[in-house]
Amino acid sequence: MKDPISTRDIGPRAGTPLWLYMLGTTVAGAGLLALSALGLSPDELRTLAIQPLLWVLLCVIVLGELRPVSIPGQPPGNGVPTSLPFSFALVIQYGLPVAALIQVTATLVAGVARGHASHRAVFNAAQYTLSLGVADAVLRLLGPVLVQGARFPAAGELVTVALAGAAYFVTNRVLVLCAVAMHERVSLRHTMSRGLGQQAYINGILLSLAPLVVVAMNHSVLYVPLFVLPLGALYTSALLSVKRDHQANHDELTALANRKLLTVRAQQELVGAQQRGGSVGLLLLDLDRFKEINDTLGHPIGDRLLQTVARRLTHSVRPGDLVARLGGDEFAVLLPEIRDTAAAHEVASRLRGALTEPVRMDGMEFDLQASIGIALFPHDASDLALLMQRADVAMYVAKAARTGVESYDPGKDRNSTARLSLYSELRRGLSEGALEMRYQPKVSLDDERPIGLEALARWHHPSRGLLTPDEFMPVVEQSNLLRAFTAQVLDLALAHAALWHEEGMTLPVAVNLGMRELLDPELPGTVAAALREHGVEPRRLVLEVGEHALITDPEAATEAVHRLRDLGVGLSLDDFGTGHFTLAQLAGLPLDEVKIHESFTARLVDRSDSGHTVVRAAIALVKALGMRATAEGVQSAELVRAARDTGCHAAQGCYFAPPLAAREVAGWVAARDGGTAADTRV
Repeated sequence: MKDPISTRDIGPRAGTPLWLYMLGTTVAGAGLLALSALGLSPDELRTLAIQPLLWVLLCVIVLGELRPVSIPGQPPGNGVPTSLPFSFALVIQYGLPVAALIQVTATLVAGVARGHASHRAVFNAAQYTLSLGVADAVLRLLGPVLVQGARFPAAGELVTVALAGAAYFVTNRVLVLCAVAMHERVSLRHTMSRGLGQQAYINGILLSLAPLVVVAMNHSVLYVPLFVLPLGALYTSALLSVKRDHQANHDELTALANRKLLTVRAQQELVGAQQRGGSVGLLLLDLDRFKEINDTLGHPIGDRLLQTVARRLTHSVRPGDLVARLGGDEFAVLLPEIRDTAAAHEVASRLRGALTEPVRMDGMEFDLQASIGIALFPHDASDLALLMQRADVAMYVAKAARTGVESYDPGKDRNSTARLSLYSELRRGLSEGALEMRYQPKVSLDDERPIGLEALARWHHPSRGLLTPDEFMPVVEQSNLLRAFTAQVLDLALAHAALWHEEGMTLPVAVNLGMRELLDPELPGTVAAALREHGVEPRRLVLEVGEHALITDPEAATEAVHRLRDLGVGLSLDDFGTGHFTLAQLAGLPLDEVKIHESFTARLVDRSDSGHTVVRAAIALVKALGMRATAEGVQSAELVRAARDTGCHAAQGCYFAPPLAAREVAGWVAARDGGTAADTRV
């Protein structure tokens, strides 16, 4: 029997199919109860009312309704009521009229005690009445079960009881699961197959006790309460089993499903969707800036925020959807029976809306935002592993583009099979020292002498040759290789800087930082350790921060830049003009240099483009803030003159030199500098 508690939270609107179904079931149950009660005369009712046995049975049935046998896979409190042996024994002994009256009374009392909504308690009472009515009809058709004194039912009578019990189970399960299927908006066949084996097993055990209860009832009323003890043991044992199952399949902090349960449930839904030709959706959700909160205010505050997020997500999904926590601040939502991508977008937008409401905690107010990726089976992926991967791709696209919600787009997928292979090869390459450095010279526009070098990483791939950052940095930035990559780049660049210093060349070396690198709390320690290891003065190292890193999370990025400044290294803003970073934001940053992106630099020689005026004004303001301006991507002598006339103090580009191998740097510098290198910070 499926416990009617499964209809929890059903609050159907008038006129909906679920409302009509519950109304029809309630009316049918009430009609059957009234019709069966007509078979009892007033004298019979008075006689029954003073029987101690029936009052004892009423009490144990109420207790059984309050203490269901929990079943693994369902939350504690859901399951098969331990009242079943007593209810079924009443049908065997007295028939439907008495059994239905006592069961309905017990159900309503238990519903009030458990705080159930009135419509739910009445529906439960009605479906019990109908189920008992079917069992009574089977008993009447196949012959009554006669128990006299302590005599046990005969073998044929036990077969009749078994068939009546099976009819009860099937009727009860269908009545309840029809409501559940309508509530969760899934097919009845899909709902009926869920947990069928466990439900049948538990119901079989409880129903098999009913003949023994009948024998005890006929012998002495005092024997009936004794069944409470073994049923209590069954309840406790099942509850412990469910708790262990719950702990193994749920996150300890938020009580949401964990990755294991998500995987099991998703596999089941994918099989069902394949059979019925439907779709299953998967949303992956990652909180924005949560790490900053965790690091600043501590894990206790972070944990409470995660619990708040879990509650909001759970209350914002559709009935039947599964919310899971995958770890850290990453969550997943499984959407069975999703219509299409547009419907999945509606769910994702509702989830983001639920999270945007500020969270007030300990006198502070937190604004939570999330990036959500969507992938659908079978449209986007043919199996669960691919579905997870492609939802992850969409989530990172949403985070990078700051759009909030993105569905999987093959054109934006940098996590293809080839990319996964590239990840494995890169991880192996880092461990084997396959990174090489190239150095782009930076020259002074006053005399075109070298004043610095920008370190550019190259990966010597075993079969594809030397790869540029565009070909492998997306893998680094979206994986757990970032720290190892950053540490290795610093190690190589500073090792070369130390070697050149011994040769008398004191040019500073610049290393680029991405957003995740900049916000890594361990970065200052990594930089300081690398400087000490190679004996390089901090002022010989320049860290270039991309404009995108500063606009994605301005507050956290500003704090990170100040921590790096405390090390004594040089700081430069790279790729200025590619995002929406404003000159007003520059005033609060301890930067030495602003590097003008080549797309802006090119405008300096295009008189037909009014943008050259904007670039000139921007360079003038950079200088007014006490910073130096460097023109990137300089390709011609005309551009060199324009950058110099505009006020740029330095430039770099292929006009001066392409990126050089480490062994070529000293010779190039000597040729351009007359044998000595300028000792310039940036």
